[in-house]
Amino acid sequence: MRMYDIIAKKRDGGTLNREELAFAVNGYVSGDIPDYQMSALLMAIYLRGMTDEETAILTDVMAHSGDMVDLSAIDGVKADKHSTGGVGDKTTLVIAPIVAACGVKIAKMSGRGLGHTGGTIDKMEAVPGTRTSLTQEEFFQQVNEIDISVIGQSGKIAVADKKMYALRDVTATVGCIPLIASSIMSKKLAAGSDAILLDVTMGDGAFMKDLDSAIELARQMVAIGTAHGRKVAALITDMDKPLGRNIGNSLEVAESMAVLQGKGPADLTEVCLQLATNMLILAGKGTEETCRAMAEQVIADGSAFEKCCQMFAAQGGDISVLKDSEQFRKARYSYELTAQREGYIYKNDVEKIGNASVLLGAGRIKKEDSIDFAAGITMHKKLGDYVKVGESICTFYADDESLFAAAEEMYRGGLVIRDDKPSLPPLIYARVTTDGVERF
Repeated sequence: MRMYDIIAKKRDGGTLNREELAFAVNGYVSGDIPDYQMSALLMAIYLRGMTDEETAILTDVMAHSGDMVDLSAIDGVKADKHSTGGVGDKTTLVIAPIVAACGVKIAKMSGRGLGHTGGTIDKMEAVPGTRTSLTQEEFFQQVNEIDISVIGQSGKIAVADKKMYALRDVTATVGCIPLIASSIMSKKLAAGSDAILLDVTMGDGAFMKDLDSAIELARQMVAIGTAHGRKVAALITDMDKPLGRNIGNSLEVAESMAVLQGKGPADLTEVCLQLATNMLILAGKGTEETCRAMAEQVIADGSAFEKCCQMFAAQGGDISVLKDSEQFRKARYSYELTAQREGYIYKNDVEKIGNASVLLGAGRIKKEDSIDFAAGITMHKKLGDYVKVGESICTFYADDESLFAAAEEMYRGGLVIRDDKPSLPPLIYARVTTDGVERF
């Protein structure tokens, strides 16, 4: 078998079989196939697409390129959730404790942030002392004892994905639905959970810019998971505006804890309740109505917040900051970005908001960059809100005053204030299951 022939077959619109895909992926991981040939294959896939069966096979090969985690040592149903990313997307820190408090095991591996999207592991590490790297034995023991642990992704999970993603990033082949689906699902299958809920974000701040492509990505991922014997569903959620009001690591942890204590922003609370409800349905906890009531109850009685504190404490975190966000280290400087005209916030580009927070130190542009956990943005006015001249739209936080100018230029670059009020997108667009698509 030759890589040349595999590239030519896909270039000409052919369908690759398991042997061909395994030869290409495993050869690339082992170093036998060079970057330039894998780049050519990825571009051929980008231009020609893949059948559902091809995508499922590619995912399986990528999943088996590294460790396959066996969670059978953990009793009960194990549920997982994956978000395709966004700005202010702090949902894992809310829904994982809710679902665990309802009696479903959460043995979750999460990632770090890169570019304008934040990562759950960075947010967890904003809580002083928190360990996000546990041995498998510690991880399993913690989930068996307190039902929940969220840790960083092992470098040995879906090794092919890491290498292939780095290549896609520099060859303009990231935005390809079969490649995105296989990238996400190879890691989810390798991580070993029984039930997987996918949060497919859509809008300015997300990979998927329109509903049809978001539904197609969700459909392919649900099909892949189902073909591998997992219970899978997806929600298409809005990312035309950040969730909640805070962007930045310790700021987002504080807002997540507010939701768990029943006093968080309405939009973030509702999205988290919908995601938690659907995770509970997948885990076999009952009807939508029953599962929604369970999720609301564990917020109301404090057991979800308590579960979150238990997890952080078990992983070495100082939970005093969870109970009182004033205990978090504060940025040395703050800056008010004010309205230059009166009217409604008609557009507020989410990617630019995310990039402004990165410029303040809240995110990383390169993998090696360090993060300032206290840096970030609190939004006082969001899409559709009315502002007067001189009124604060948001507050910037940073340890270096010189960062404010570039962040302001970035934020204002995506801000449009008009006399007419914009129509607001829904929080949830659709649910995709093995039964089909339900649009809301």
